[in-house]
Amino acid sequence: MRRWWTIAPVCLGYFFVLLDVTVVNVALTKMGSELGTSRDGLQWVVDGYALVLASLMLSTGDIADLMGRRRVFMGGLLAFGVSSVICALAPSVGVLVAGRALQGVGAAAILPTSLAIINHAFSESEERTKAIGFWAALGSLALVAGPLVGGVLVDAISWRAIFWLNLPLVVLALGLTAMLVEESRDPSERKLDIRGQLLAVGLLAGLVFFLIEGGRMGWAVPPVITALAVAVASAVFFVRTELRRRDPMLQLGYFENPTFSAANAGSGLMNLGTLGALFAFSIYLQQQEGESPIQAGLHILPWTGTLAVFAVVGGRIAQRLGPRLPAGLGLALTGLCFVAVALMPSQDGAAALVALGIAGIGLGIATPALVSAATAAVPPPRAGMAAAVNNTARQAGGAIGVALIGAIGAIQAAMAVAGGVLILGGTIGLSLIRD
Repeated sequence: MRRWWTIAPVCLGYFFVLLDVTVVNVALTKMGSELGTSRDGLQWVVDGYALVLASLMLSTGDIADLMGRRRVFMGGLLAFGVSSVICALAPSVGVLVAGRALQGVGAAAILPTSLAIINHAFSESEERTKAIGFWAALGSLALVAGPLVGGVLVDAISWRAIFWLNLPLVVLALGLTAMLVEESRDPSERKLDIRGQLLAVGLLAGLVFFLIEGGRMGWAVPPVITALAVAVASAVFFVRTELRRRDPMLQLGYFENPTFSAANAGSGLMNLGTLGALFAFSIYLQQQEGESPIQAGLHILPWTGTLAVFAVVGGRIAQRLGPRLPAGLGLALTGLCFVAVALMPSQDGAAALVALGIAGIGLGIATPALVSAATAAVPPPRAGMAAAVNNTARQAGGAIGVALIGAIGAIQAAMAVAGGVLILGGTIGLSLIRD
């Protein structure tokens, strides 16, 4: 029974990561007004966090496997708390983006390690799938609380209050982790793959910078071309390094498993479409419809609320049916709902709210199935690596989605593109994931 209490601190850590997604989106307009920044600056407030998170995920997952998952998880919590203070006190958008980047460092330690801790505590496949369902559901409560709590804090106090909110939660998570989580690590004698880690950072950071700044600055300017060159060179040397190394950070042979590859591709496309649509929809409600943060939060609530509720159902469905159908059909359902919103005369009307609520159901069903499929496809000692790859795919997809879909001015076009991306993810899941 004690092992079920392990879920409490890791879900709380997951809560921080998701809370700062929905809270920040609701607060964007107020941030831009007070700090004097444009839509491009607001994209970096979101993507400064996502870029670092995506770039470091593989490294922190591997470090957690070797140095201790509990230790790395607690380090991530500390970094998240310190960075929240920096964000709360930021005098300019540059300092705010820097604080968000440090939050990304903390989140990169929290996310893959939380899943690896669950994977270690629950060795049986059936119990592990159920535990991941609870992890997704309890963590996803942040998606419900974020728009409402964030809207109230921004309207009543300031956008800075959303970052102060993290501090008591970090302290609670640290205490629970110290009391409830046992230390675990990979029992093998392999060493850290430092070269592979640096090349992975170069690949992901270069790619995301290229996609974000290329759309804003132009694709032929020197910084954008340099970022692409760094990404391509890093990719070539990363593959070469990992194939030659006896104990690589990422065993590329795992991608020969169709389930592992499809689960990660589906996860990346899920966040690309979903977080891109969330950014575009939040900006649309506040800047074009003139809604306050709390009103925008209430409009987003059907979407995030059904996601949180159905994440529990999704875990149970994946446990009974296997991950293929829940992952594939859940993503496809969400994509169809986004396309329906794009075709409606009013994107903030009652029909759109119903469609977004159904989209949340699809995401709630798909998320635990994708995570379970990815982590179950590798040997248990590499659970940290598998969780890191899956979360890297999700966060890199989210950063790209905010950069590309968030830059689309018309909300109808943004929702249509997001829907198409999710339908593609569903098709991949149905075609390649094996139960």
